[in-house]
Amino acid sequence: MSFTATKLVVPVDFSEQSTNAIKVALEIAGDPSKLHLVHVALPLDTIVTSNMLGGEDDDVEPQSTMLQRLSQIANENGAANAVIAVLSGNPGEQISGYAKEHNADIIVISSHGYHGIKRMVLGSVAEKVIRHAECSVLVLRRADAE
Repeated sequence: MSFTATKLVVPVDFSEQSTNAIKVALEIAGDPSKLHLVHVALPLDTIVTSNMLGGEDDDVEPQSTMLQRLSQIANENGAANAVIAVLSGNPGEQISGYAKEHNADIIVISSHGYHGIKRMVLGSVAEKVIRHAECSVLVLRRADAE
């Protein structure tokens, strides 16, 4: 079976797992200009809840800073010609909506493998993307998953 993709959406949360997703998407695409690297900044109320549960607060920074970080990650991973975008809102819905709006062939997303209360409260972005996306979704398993 052969799969050809001309537009690949790769959600980037600045983690090692999302860096791996960029590399996998590049292998599939063969051309970094086919990639759309997308970061979704969480709404403030979600960040407060996440911090109370021991989550990260990486999204509490100006959009211009996030664009610079996204551009830097693209450059460091061979995707300097990728389209980059910073969105705000519910990550699962924003990623799926972006993919639909740009007629993406596939979304390549990493799984973080949260368990217990953290997963229940924060939810699974990958699961929401799978439910809402109108294109194919490739979910990458964490290397250290159980």
